[in-house]
Amino acid sequence: MAYNLLKGKKGIIFGALDERSIAWKTALRCVEEGAEIVLTNAPVALRMGTIDQLAKECNNAPVIPADVTNPADIENLFDQAIEHFGGKVDFILHSIGMSINVRKGIHYTENNYDYMHKGFDISAISLHRILQTAMKKDAINEWGSVVALSYIAGQRVFPDYNDMADAKALLESIARNFGYQYGVKKHVRINTISQSPTRTTAGSGVKGFDGFVDYADKMSPLGNATADECANYAVSLFSDLTKMVTMQNLFHDGGFSFTGVSEAIIQHMGESED
Repeated sequence: MAYNLLKGKKGIIFGALDERSIAWKTALRCVEEGAEIVLTNAPVALRMGTIDQLAKECNNAPVIPADVTNPADIENLFDQAIEHFGGKVDFILHSIGMSINVRKGIHYTENNYDYMHKGFDISAISLHRILQTAMKKDAINEWGSVVALSYIAGQRVFPDYNDMADAKALLESIARNFGYQYGVKKHVRINTISQSPTRTTAGSGVKGFDGFVDYADKMSPLGNATADECANYAVSLFSDLTKMVTMQNLFHDGGFSFTGVSEAIIQHMGESED
């Protein structure tokens, strides 16, 4: 059901790869709620994914390639988006994450630092780069909203999440610090959503990820939040209904983050002992 929450708003969606990705779901929901959008991803990701299909479903939204580690690409993205919209943007979704150490199965204690730096650059520092460029170009309207996707491994240890956990911690810190600066200057709000483990193409690359998902589902009073439900939450944060929410890491995880132990886990452990 649509509520016209984003009627007249314009936004940029980073990171849609395929129909399993949260960015993909969010793009569809934004358009359903009345927004106009521009889609972007790295050139290599655009070749791997099916984003042209998504663009068609989003009223033929433009697809603009951008390597988020390249300032020139980000500047070009904003220039083209502003030209397309005929003005500034109202919201941005940062749904970007990559760890070469994870992909190569390198243990956290043996991480390759060149790979780690690359992962931090793509997964976290890219948010700073995007916001810095947007601020310099005055590309976001007052009371605009920026949302980045995170995971609770930024605060708690999940051994096989590897250096992505460090990247998420950095991502959340950048959202807080830039949230203050952009809030003071332009009333732009910046938040992160700490989502339940979700079976996306990126998430599924983490060793033991199915175990993460099953454990979180048993621990969460409401169960795991789906990608579609995360898209709904992002839409609410892009809307004018949340104008005073900023610099927050918002848990969207069915209650997982504040549950010490659930009956389902206790029962499961009891069965294991038998």
